[in-house]
Amino acid sequence: MTPAGDVDYEERGRGYAQRRRGDPRIAALVRAALGRSRTVLNVGAGAGSYEPTDLEVTAVEPSATMRAQRPAHLAAAIDAVAEDLPFGDGSFDAAMATVTIHQWSDLDRGLRELRRVSRGPVVVLTFDGDALGEYWLAHYAPALIEAERRRYPEIDHVRDVLGGATSVAVVPVPRECSDGFTEAYFAHPEAFLDDDVRRAQSAWSFVDDEVERASIQHLRNDLDSGEWERRFGGVRSLPFFMGSLRLVVAEPHAR
Repeated sequence: MTPAGDVDYEERGRGYAQRRRGDPRIAALVRAALGRSRTVLNVGAGAGSYEPTDLEVTAVEPSATMRAQRPAHLAAAIDAVAEDLPFGDGSFDAAMATVTIHQWSDLDRGLRELRRVSRGPVVVLTFDGDALGEYWLAHYAPALIEAERRRYPEIDHVRDVLGGATSVAVVPVPRECSDGFTEAYFAHPEAFLDDDVRRAQSAWSFVDDEVERASIQHLRNDLDSGEWERRFGGVRSLPFFMGSLRLVVAEPHAR
């Protein structure tokens, strides 16, 4: 089966429901951005992270592995892709896409589809590639950070394609974040020594195995010697990390 995006989630998607659980504090920001919407389309819905349970949600997810991990209390997801949504214009009060747009095969077409099917806001949770270098992981895995930077679309471009009245907010990443993306472990560097943690982060699939092993060994050595603590240990006491996570909310122009 050909992957729908830049990562084969039939292979790498196993375990996402455990490692990539939506964080409730981030979920609250996504829910607030949806406002008074009643019907919502969730595109690239995966295993259901950040999907509001108090709204009527229609989920779209092209990976069978990801669809199979959706919990029983959520509706089954439709097998479709962002670039060709099987819904009429203005079918939903709102549309959302969380930590997915960088994986789409045609970003602009997917964003225009979100705008087309939503009568109200389009809510996108994504990362700002220009801010990735601020994270200490860049010291140990520069190839990973560069791979991520190439994947993430420029925030201004996302705003331009969605159109309307658009806002962008930096999303604070909590110290005990339940969603295992890379910055979620800003205060827990030891987590990266776990193969399963890295497997649930798609960026590592763009790094050669040898480079990944060298990066992790470098981190392991610095943790063992205390060098990581001397250089970066101050982040352990931060309640939040203001990194690259962004919430983009695009409201349509008044007609």
